[in-house]
Amino acid sequence: MKAIVQDRYGAADVLELRDIAKPEIERNEVLVRVHAAGVDRGVWHLMTGLPYFLRLIIPELGMRGPKNPVRGSDVAGVVEAVGKGVTTFQPGDEVFGIGQGSYAEYTRVLENKLAPKPANLSFEQAAVVPISGLTALQAVRDSGKVQPGKKVLIIGASGGVGTFAVQIAKSFGAEVTGLCSTTKTDLVRSLGADHVIDYTREDFADKEHYYDVILDTGGHSSLSHLRRALAPKGTVVIVGAETDGKWFGGFDRSIRAMVLSLFVSQKLVAFVNSENAEDLIVIKGFIESSKVTPTVDRTFSLGEAPKAISYLVDGHARGKVSITVDQEGGTE
Repeated sequence: MKAIVQDRYGAADVLELRDIAKPEIERNEVLVRVHAAGVDRGVWHLMTGLPYFLRLIIPELGMRGPKNPVRGSDVAGVVEAVGKGVTTFQPGDEVFGIGQGSYAEYTRVLENKLAPKPANLSFEQAAVVPISGLTALQAVRDSGKVQPGKKVLIIGASGGVGTFAVQIAKSFGAEVTGLCSTTKTDLVRSLGADHVIDYTREDFADKEHYYDVILDTGGHSSLSHLRRALAPKGTVVIVGAETDGKWFGGFDRSIRAMVLSLFVSQKLVAFVNSENAEDLIVIKGFIESSKVTPTVDRTFSLGEAPKAISYLVDGHARGKVSITVDQEGGTE
C-alpha cells in the first residue's frame, strides 16, 4: 500500500510517499481502508520530534527517530477487517476516528477510538473531526464547564480546535467571543460567535470585558495577560501550548498554570484530551443535528501531505485541512 513515512525527525521534507506492507491488526483493532485523513498540530510534533520533552512521554516518539514511521492520526474510511475481539464494527461500515498512521491506504484503529461516520458528512469532512472535535468538546464541557449565559472567550477561534469550540460553546447557550486575525473574522462570525476580536487591532484584556471561561487554543498569551481578562472566579483552559522553544515548546506554561491555580481564586486548567469512542459519538450527534459543522479550508492529495502540514503550521488554514487518499491503483 502507499503511505507517507519518515525515517528521521525534521521538517516536511523528511516525509516520503512509499509502498509499504499493509498493517496487521490485533484482536481489539479495526483495519480501515482510508478515504481521507485530517491534519492537526500533533502531526507536526510527531514529524519534528519537538519539543524534545515529548520524546520522553509519547510512546510513538523515540529518542532518535519515530517508532511508527507512518504519519497521520485522524481518519475517515470504510472498515476492511476487524480483530477477533471487535464487536461493534464489521467490514463495510463507514467510520471515523483516531488511527495509527492514517496517511496511508490502510490504517489500524483501536475499537475504542472509532465511531460510525456522521451520515451528513463526506469522508473529507469527517476526517478532520476526531482530534480537534474531541479536544473542543472536552475543553468546553468538562474543563470549562460552560453553561447557558456564561461569557466565553475562545483564543484561536479560526483554528482547528477553535472552530469547533465556538460552535459547541454556542450550543451550550454561552455568549461567545472569538479572537482571531483580520482575515478570519468573517469565518468566526459565520460560526455563530456573538462577538469577534481582531487581535491585530484590539487587546482582549482591555479591562472592560471579563469572561467566565477563556479557552486558549493559540498558546502565545502569558498567564498574567489571560488572568487580566478573566472574571474573579473564572476558568482559563489552556488547550494550546505552541511556542518556538525546542525543549518545552510552551508546555512549561501549562505546568506553571497548574501551580499558580493552587494560590489564586481563578482556576487555570492545563488541558489534555481523552481519545474515546463515547465522545466521538457525542460529536457525531452534534454534527447530525446541525449544531456543529466542520470547517474544511483545503484538501490535499496523499502525495501532498508535506505541503498540507506546512500549510497548517504556517498559519494559513481557516479551520481544518484534510488529505484525500486515492485508492485506485494502490499496491499492498
